[in-house]
Amino acid sequence: MLFRDATPDDWPAIWSILRRVAAAGDTFCWETDIGEDEARRLWFKTPPGRTVVATDPDGTVLGTAYLVPTQRGPGAHVANASFAVDPARAGSGVGRALGGHVIEQARADGFRAMQFNAVVETNTRAVALWRSLGFEVLATVPGSFHHPTAGYVGMHIMHRRL
Repeated sequence: MLFRDATPDDWPAIWSILRRVAAAGDTFCWETDIGEDEARRLWFKTPPGRTVVATDPDGTVLGTAYLVPTQRGPGAHVANASFAVDPARAGSGVGRALGGHVIEQARADGFRAMQFNAVVETNTRAVALWRSLGFEVLATVPGSFHHPTAGYVGMHIMHRRL
């Protein structure tokens, strides 16, 4: 798997992934019918943020992530990130590899820690992945996510030092 900063040419592949992840309504805090322009505005980050893609050797985009400071000024040393993997590749290791890459990139970019503010507690694969990569659940905000089948469930705030 290869990792690189995303370019505008990657947008069609990224949008294909994001559209399906958002439409499922079970992990992202986005409208399930989010428009393409809004999704692009939310996903493509400007410096000091970055948007990356994971590709196979032939260049097919398998997943994507963005990395940004959680806050500005005195809080800018803590990173935040969001991830999306092609649903057809779920369980194939793309998320783990992309997560490891983004953690290393955050460290290289000078961040001291990473915080996720909205990991849906019913997304057990993601929770297990982040735990295995050194994150801990600091708190769970009860009923803060309306899951399409499970109803109102909590969202974890997860953190790890870099």
